[in-house]
Amino acid sequence: MSRAGTIGVIGAGSWGTSLAHLLASNGYDVKLWVFEEDLCETIRTTGENNVFLPGFRLHERIRPENTLESVVKDSRLILMVVPSHVYRGVVMNMLPHLRDDAVIVSATKGIETETLLTMSGIWKEVLPPQSRIPVLCLSGPSFAKEVIRDVPTAVTLAGDDIETTRRIQKVLSTNRFRVYSSLDKIGVELAGASKNVIALAAGACDGLNFGHNTRAALITRGIAETSRLGVKMGAHPLTFSGLAGIGDLLLTCTGDLSRNRTVGFQLGQGKKLDEILGGMRMVAEGVITAKSIHFLARRMEVEMPICEQVYRVLYEGKDPLHVVQDLMERDLKHEIEYDPEICKID
Repeated sequence: MSRAGTIGVIGAGSWGTSLAHLLASNGYDVKLWVFEEDLCETIRTTGENNVFLPGFRLHERIRPENTLESVVKDSRLILMVVPSHVYRGVVMNMLPHLRDDAVIVSATKGIETETLLTMSGIWKEVLPPQSRIPVLCLSGPSFAKEVIRDVPTAVTLAGDDIETTRRIQKVLSTNRFRVYSSLDKIGVELAGASKNVIALAAGACDGLNFGHNTRAALITRGIAETSRLGVKMGAHPLTFSGLAGIGDLLLTCTGDLSRNRTVGFQLGQGKKLDEILGGMRMVAEGVITAKSIHFLARRMEVEMPICEQVYRVLYEGKDPLHVVQDLMERDLKHEIEYDPEICKID
């Protein structure tokens, strides 16, 4: 990837804007696709995204654009940072303008509700069979406001081949943004999606005034059920012990900047979901992903009790307090699901 090459960032929410700033600060010319025409003009004239990242001066090498074509046609590297529920529509509008030598990095954490596909799965479905455009996935513990403040951060970039992954790893890395490589795309994507659902539950526990014991147990069992789903779908189990797994889950379940934890907190306090979402400008992906994970777990015949109960709170109106009682009163089990051929338990 040439240092002079233009990089396209699709989506000017807080994370997309922060990534655009990081890349521009790293010496690249960046075109940032901004869906809202008025916001695009504001960024162009003031150098600030006053809606999603107010108070931060953006790098002068960022060029805001309001049309997808103007960003996509000139970019050999494209970062996708749009919400999961509009992802496919944006991809379809991009397709006619994609370069044959483009590389896609998906930084969206979610699962499509209608198809239960990951974001890279959407690309695989819509790209022509003869296409050689690689699709990679970026995930890990990374609040946008901390990345743009140059707070030391570490994330994971997953791809299908090590050569391309390491090449893009170098493009994204700075002395404050450390990127690790992985070849486990499905594990990285599933971990990034499901952690938002677990964070809703963690926030609800805090809203109910439960203590640190409860939150620690929830995080631990949350990663256990996420890894069950991932392994069933072909992921490497150690991925869930890494940055995209436990790292991102810890951040989202405990950090005050987490939108999903905030929604869960207010649910725990007794507020209604419609009321909570009505007061938010940014998307809490966990609300949408809870439905996707619920049906994906059923399809794969994987037990995910925490995610199931989050679904019941969001879409069936179940009282969060009753959820905790039901989770605690489930049948007692071994903590680790041992393979009897490998390990015998007395």
